[in-house]
Amino acid sequence: MDWQPDEQGLQQVLQLLKDSQSPNTATQRIVQDKLKQLNQFPDFNNYLIFVLTRLKSEDEPTRSLSGLILKNNVKAHYQSFPPPVADFIKQECLNNIGDASSLIRATIGILITTIASKGELQMWPELLPQLCNLLNSEDYNTCEGAFGALQKICEDSSELLDSDALNRPLNIMIPKFLQFFKHCSPKIRSHAIACVNQFIMDRAQALMDNIDTFIEHLFALAVDDDPEVRKNVCRALVMLLEVRIDRLIPHMHSIIQYMLQRTQDHDENVALEACEFWLTLAEQPICKEVLASHLVQLIPILVNGMKYSEIDIILLKGDVEEDEAVPDSEQDIKPRFHKSRTVTLPHEAERPDGSEDAEDDDDDDALSDWNLRKCSAAALDVLANVFREELLPHLLPLLKGLLFHPEWVVKESGILVLGAIAEGCMQGMVPYLPELIPHLIQCLSDKKALVRSIACWTLSRYAHWVVSQPPDMHLKPLMTELLKRILDGNKRVQEAACSAFATLEEEACTELVPYLSYILDTLVFAFGKYQHKNLLILYDAIGTLADSVGHHLNQPEYIQKLMPPLIQKWNELKDEDKDLFPLLECLSSVATALQSGFLPYCEPVYQRCVTLVQKTLAQAMMYTQHPEQYEAPDKDFMIVALDLLSGLAEGLGGHVEQLVARSNIMTLLFQCMQDSMPEVRQSSFALLGDLTKACFIHVKPCIAEFMPILGTNLNPEFISVCNNATWAIGEICMQMGAEMQPYVQMVLNNLVEIINRPNTPKTLLENTGRLTSPSAIPAITIGRLGYVCPQEVAPMLQQFIRPWCTSLRNIRDNEEKDSAFRGICMMIGVNPGGVVQDFIFFCDAVASWVSPKDDLRDMFYKILHGFKDQVGEDNWQQFSEQFPPLLKERLAAFYGG
Repeated sequence: MDWQPDEQGLQQVLQLLKDSQSPNTATQRIVQDKLKQLNQFPDFNNYLIFVLTRLKSEDEPTRSLSGLILKNNVKAHYQSFPPPVADFIKQECLNNIGDASSLIRATIGILITTIASKGELQMWPELLPQLCNLLNSEDYNTCEGAFGALQKICEDSSELLDSDALNRPLNIMIPKFLQFFKHCSPKIRSHAIACVNQFIMDRAQALMDNIDTFIEHLFALAVDDDPEVRKNVCRALVMLLEVRIDRLIPHMHSIIQYMLQRTQDHDENVALEACEFWLTLAEQPICKEVLASHLVQLIPILVNGMKYSEIDIILLKGDVEEDEAVPDSEQDIKPRFHKSRTVTLPHEAERPDGSEDAEDDDDDDALSDWNLRKCSAAALDVLANVFREELLPHLLPLLKGLLFHPEWVVKESGILVLGAIAEGCMQGMVPYLPELIPHLIQCLSDKKALVRSIACWTLSRYAHWVVSQPPDMHLKPLMTELLKRILDGNKRVQEAACSAFATLEEEACTELVPYLSYILDTLVFAFGKYQHKNLLILYDAIGTLADSVGHHLNQPEYIQKLMPPLIQKWNELKDEDKDLFPLLECLSSVATALQSGFLPYCEPVYQRCVTLVQKTLAQAMMYTQHPEQYEAPDKDFMIVALDLLSGLAEGLGGHVEQLVARSNIMTLLFQCMQDSMPEVRQSSFALLGDLTKACFIHVKPCIAEFMPILGTNLNPEFISVCNNATWAIGEICMQMGAEMQPYVQMVLNNLVEIINRPNTPKTLLENTGRLTSPSAIPAITIGRLGYVCPQEVAPMLQQFIRPWCTSLRNIRDNEEKDSAFRGICMMIGVNPGGVVQDFIFFCDAVASWVSPKDDLRDMFYKILHGFKDQVGEDNWQQFSEQFPPLLKERLAAFYGG
């Protein structure tokens, strides 16, 4: 006998569904409580499915809502549904998937895929065969409903469908879907393509077996009248380009022609899908070869797509010029993620042009949705990187018309084009920049806010070139205008100007010193002017300024301007306010730059950081012990606080000693170093290294406890944690001297293993955009260990000398390199045999020094000449024949080698 509802119970459920559509929050609260009560009754879920599938007398929104509440119940506790209830729900879904209402069909589809993804695909063996069967129905609603459900299942469970667990149903499903590409209903055709598309990226075997039929069918639908179908065709071709380019190459010419048309489709969603094709193609090795002859058509299409649409302008309030007094709504503010402190070494490699800012290829944050403008700009950016100067003949004739166009929307798109190509076409653009930069600087005072903001962004993309010219030419006028824009009346312009100024600071570094007073006046004035969101960006601009000019900021006049507003903000913010993150990051840079100039402010800042660490640790402990009572803490508070403490230790040096003495930071650090979260450990080891340099007297008593923890963190799986732990060990060596001896064996083997790892990944330094090889840090620490305990480390010399030399040859002369090389010389003294086989590498590393201290140069001289005397003149001649000419010259000049 089929389940039937009790009339009174049904009325109760219907009343609940009606109430839950009320906007009143008090009513909503009552509804939530009522739901909790009703969920105690197992057959409440029967009522919900009954309303969804059988109660045709009710209005559709109420029936659909009943299904969505049921879906949430399935998500939360399907496992505890009694079997008769679960069976009734499944049966009802399959019997009613062809409901006359498309809203109800879609709701049943969502319910089916939710049950399926609760591990029920295996437990519901009749589901897929029945849905596939229903596709053959003459009734449109049944066919469309079944397809809708199948599409959702394909999206949610694509991996499972292509596994042995279910006996590979795709072998039947994919050929079945392909038959429907020719169906008379566009909705069904669209479902069919969308289903197959789910399996492209994972290269499902059943699809690969039918790949040619699939591509053939796609081509047949290329000029479909329905935009949804065209969109799915474009999406399929973009994915195939990534995973089965071999199958597309024979048809590439016509696919490119097709995509050129679709990128101009009158339906923006289709155009956007098609535009992705150029982004993906740019990453393929064949891009240049297949696309070169089409650039003449493609470039104007991309440029045209970079104009704001009318809807964009409405959404961006493009006609509102002054909005600085309007407070920000909280959802405008994106969450910020703090990057934990990473220890890095100065490095020789030149900075690559155009650093990490290539990502934000357009600055419409309010439209963070991906749209045609952003996609076109991104495509032009990547193509500029592929074709370089070859792009310009197609672009320059267009640019002139755009940049000086009377209509602001067109002019704005021209400025965006100029910014998008900055990285790829820099060399080719150089001849035009002396004329273009002044024009862009003029655009900074355009009457339209959206023109002013894009001009900020584009100018920041050419900052590298601006700084390479005499400062009075472009740097000074650009800086003057950008500072005015920082005080613009429009919030979007303030934001773009602040970000652009931060980029300029990174490029110009100490070139800004003469203008510091003027810069600080502007940034401090902005403090009083900015709303919430832009304040956070202002902190970043101030922090970057401190990083860029360093100790030049340590002048009483500058400190007087900068510190009062920062400390005022610091006092206003509560301990649990996330705005502390950017402010702490900013203060960390300022403290490091001001050095002793930060002393008057250090005590309250230090105390608060210690409190933040302590509070977070206490919260974490309570959460671990009683997870049901307490919330997990946000550990970012602790990470940012540890990093600011590092900044203080680095900036204040020995002056930090009294602060450390009066606090329990060493105890807290012991806990942080053992935290389960890698970023916490990473920041802890950075702080340990900085405290070791600044006030070892407080670190030394803890060494016996700390060293084993450092040893266990020498795990290259967490490369930043490992780097920071390695660096801290090196700093501890330099303070401990021979007393390091008991701890050498704890760390040496791991360090040797790390330095010998094949191609340790290159890490990009956050602050300089330079590449450094992380193995330089293990090399320095091994050298320092050898410097203080040569007898213990020297026997292993042969196991690390070659990677040691290659990883240090690119590091600039500095204190760390100096101590490491003294260590290697002392170890060679103990175990000269360990270096014999790799002596050429040692020679090369020695030659990388520009000006070693005299006593270090003597050590090099003795080793080189000792080796020469040992092997004899003839052998030495033969040996040095293998040297590259440059190495030979340097050794001869410096050491008479």
